[in-house]
Amino acid sequence: MQQQLYEQFFPQSIVLETPRVALRLLQPEDYDQLLPLTYSKDTWKYFTKDLSDAEELRSWIYVALEERAVHKRMPFTVIDKDSNEICGSTSFGNISFYDSRIEIGWSWLGPQHLGTGVNYNAKFALLSYAFEVMKLERVEIKTDNLNERAKAALLKVGMIPEGVLRSHMQMHSNRRRDSIYFSMLKHEWAERKFQFFPEMF
Repeated sequence: MQQQLYEQFFPQSIVLETPRVALRLLQPEDYDQLLPLTYSKDTWKYFTKDLSDAEELRSWIYVALEERAVHKRMPFTVIDKDSNEICGSTSFGNISFYDSRIEIGWSWLGPQHLGTGVNYNAKFALLSYAFEVMKLERVEIKTDNLNERAKAALLKVGMIPEGVLRSHMQMHSNRRRDSIYFSMLKHEWAERKFQFFPEMF
């Protein structure tokens, strides 16, 4: 069931869109356009890998596509439709069709794209697809409990904080990360989607 449904919902041709952004399948050749977005060490302060290292970025893309091949993850390249520029990447992962849940994560943008609405639009596209097309019951997102900017952004889109997993992940800086989980349920999306872009509904 997992493989069949994965291939149904995540074909090679998949594109998720809002008027502002397009999310399409991450490709190996995106490396050249992603690399200039990774220079700032601050981007990776709360990320498990330091992708400012060119080889780490290449490895990260390889792993993302390997996990796609075994139906564990759906990695996207995020494109700003206003400028037609690649902005960064995000993914669906921890996909369980049996449990009717999915995680949004592995998300990052180049510094120049922060605060521009790109992330907000990308989250809307992902949540819409998970709840309205895939008909899932639960979407979850985790982040570093020290990442106040990310936590505020998740609250803004209506995610509910659930709790902190202590010493949950190993960071590239040799720090042990506490992860905070957020979620949204299908019945909650029906109300919250109107808060994203009231003019659309």
